[in-house]
Parts: sequence; structure tokens; C-alpha cells
Amino acid sequence: MTVPKKSFEKSVAANKRLHDLIPGGAHTYAKGEDQYPEDLAPVIDHGLGAHVWDVDGNEYIEYGAGLRAVSLGHRHPKVLEAVRRELERGSNFVRPSIVELEAAERFLASVPTAEMVKFAKNGSDATTAAVKLARAVTGRPLVALCSDHAFFSIDDWFIARTPMSAGIPAEFGDLTVGFPYGDLAATEELFRQHDGRIACLILEAATQHDPPAGYLEGLRDLAHRHGALLIFDEMITGFRFSAAGAQGLYGVTPDLSTFGKALGNGFAVSALAGKREYMERGGLRDERERVFLLSTTHGAETHALAAAMAVMDVYAEEGISARLHERGERLARGVREVAAAAGVQDHVVVRGRPSNLVFATLDEQLLPSQPYRTLFLRELILGGVIGPSFVVSSALTDADIDRTVEVVAQACTVYRQALDSQDVTAFLPGRPVQPVFRKYA
Repeated sequence: MTVPKKSFEKSVAANKRLHDLIPGGAHTYAKGEDQYPEDLAPVIDHGLGAHVWDVDGNEYIEYGAGLRAVSLGHRHPKVLEAVRRELERGSNFVRPSIVELEAAERFLASVPTAEMVKFAKNGSDATTAAVKLARAVTGRPLVALCSDHAFFSIDDWFIARTPMSAGIPAEFGDLTVGFPYGDLAATEELFRQHDGRIACLILEAATQHDPPAGYLEGLRDLAHRHGALLIFDEMITGFRFSAAGAQGLYGVTPDLSTFGKALGNGFAVSALAGKREYMERGGLRDERERVFLLSTTHGAETHALAAAMAVMDVYAEEGISARLHERGERLARGVREVAAAAGVQDHVVVRGRPSNLVFATLDEQLLPSQPYRTLFLRELILGGVIGPSFVVSSALTDADIDRTVEVVAQACTVYRQALDSQDVTAFLPGRPVQPVFRKYA
């Protein structure tokens, strides 16, 4: 792909208008202009496969598409065909559509560790419903979340523990406690400290590394021994790690689990799944006190559920989980090679499971650095690669990955120059990128 000199004039103007009309200039904080170098935050016009074009006409190879949601690539033909078919039949009715039954059957066939499922539109609704259900089942107030994992929900039970807790009474934060990933002893101590008060443990089964041997099994047994439920947040791992999620890959069945992102390949659909004995508390066939579990006007839109079924079919028919792993391995190998060639292998570090790669940008003291992240992102964007991570889609070709590695090589050369100068700010014409969670703008 030839990369001409880029103009960002229309994106700069569009970003100003976005800020005038939308708080933060985007509907997702992680997509905000502050996450990209100053005046290098492309506003997207359209996408196809693993490529996107901005409003200035610049073309990019894209990573982390839709914050990991578009794992098959943009405008996947089988997904679009399924969506168009349902749109012609109507998208929302006063009673359940037969598509809801078909989608539930298809989902539970793909994730056999679950016995019932309820669909919604976003991940936060699903994780909050799981937490509510766990509290109802156990009669306990406290939620224990993995402190090492970045995000669970926009709702108060999680956001109260972040630096952006404005507007949330402090009492909400007091109802959430944290535990470290991989440390069963510390989690058992947490149960002792809050004896009989913890309703559930919620975590991602894995992030950048596979879980320590026996950890997930031990965590499940620990939760049950203390009368709590185990919840897996599979928003990222679901389908991307395997068609049955991380629980299928690692062979550990949680009591409840939540899915989203890759499930719809960009269409809005999420899911709360779990054991029948718990899920029925939100239904009409249980004699115990009812739980207002999930009730959303748009949660079962037929075209989104059709997209989900098409995604699951493509994953099964084309071995997408394995392809994502292979694409990521090729990319990681290439990035590590060019980083080493430039002498920055200790500073530009690729981490994570191949299907879910992230990168770290470290300074002269090998500490995480926002200015160096800015420099790296800047060189990628100017070279025709966009992405806050190296999370791959199955639409990436060998040529896409090879071109990405070429751009990374050039970025690593500039990175080495900045390290040698010991003044990365001299390489940045504007402010550095910012962390999402911060108290002030």
C-alpha cells in the first residue's frame, strides 16, 4: 500500500465540531481525541475488511477495530447478508421474535458451559445484571472485582472505584472490593475480611497471559466454599480466545458470564449467560423473589441477533479463532524483530495472547510512558496504520501485516533517536496522549 503525504485538515475540523456537540468528542472515552496525538486523530468515514478511510481520504490498516468488536473485519458479507435479510422482515415487535429463540439456541450451542442466555445491547448492562443477580442469589451486598483488570461497566458499582467517580455517592464505592489476579491466598484473605458479605468474584479469565496452572479452578472452588458466585467477563475473550470463550479454552465453568464485542462484529449485541438455577431468578418459572434482570427495548432487535448468529456460523465454519491467533503470531514476530533491529526491544514491547495483542511503550528507565506512546502512535498514523493496540481481525492479509511491520520499523528508528536524545518531547509537536481515567481534563 502506497502511503502518500497525509492531510488531516478535515479531521481536525470534524473533531472541533464533535467536541461542540458531544461531551468528550466521542461516544466512547477510549475513542476520544485525547487518546491520539494532537491533530492526528482521524475521524473515520468508512471501512472495508481490515482497512478504514478518514474524512480526508487517508487510508489506514486498522487494529483494535471497534475496540475489539469487529473481529471479522468491516462489512463482512455473510454478516451483512444476515442483517439485510432481517431488516426486510422488521426489527422490533411487541412480542418476542422467533429470531430470539434461534439466537439463544445458537449461542448456547456455541457456549455449552452456559444453560440460559439473555441478550442486551452493551457490555455494561450485562455485567451489571450479573452482579445484581449474584447479590440476589446470595443475599449479600459486596462485589469483589479483579483489581488488575481495566474495565467492567459504566455503572456505579465499578466507576465509583475509578478516578472519574464524580456524581457517585461514596457509599457505592464501599460496596465494591478488589482482589489481585493469580493470587488465591490474597482472595481467600479478602473473604475472611468480609466474612459472609461477598456476593461474587468478577474477572476476565485471562488478559495478557494465560492463567497460572490451577488458578481458575481454585478461584471457582474458593468462591463456592465461601458461598459466592464466580462471574467471567468474556467481553474481550468471548469468541476471540475460542468459539466457547475463555471458559471453553481453559475448561472452567463460571456460574455466570457476559459476552459482547466480537459477538456482533460491530452490531450492538451483548449477552448474559449462566447456570439455569441462577438465571431463572429473572424469569417466570421460579418461586423465589423475582430479579428484574435485563429488560431492554432494543435488546432483541432482530438484525443484531441475526448478525450474532452469522458471526457464530463464520467462526465455526472458517476457524476464525485459530486464524486470529495465527494473524497475531505473525504480527508479533515481525514487530519484535524490527524492534530488536532498532535496539528498542526493551522499550517497544508486544504483550498478550496473539489474538489479543497490546503494546507497551517504555521510557529510558523502562517505565510506561505516555509521551513515548504518543511518538509511537504518531509514526504509525503517518505511516498508514491506526490502532491503540495490535488487536487483529481475521480480515488482515499477509500484505497488511508485512506493511504494518515496515511502518513499525520506521517508528522504532525514531523511537531509538528519541531515547538517545533523552528528550522525547523534542519529537512531539503537541501534547501527549492521556489516560482515559483521570479526574480532570
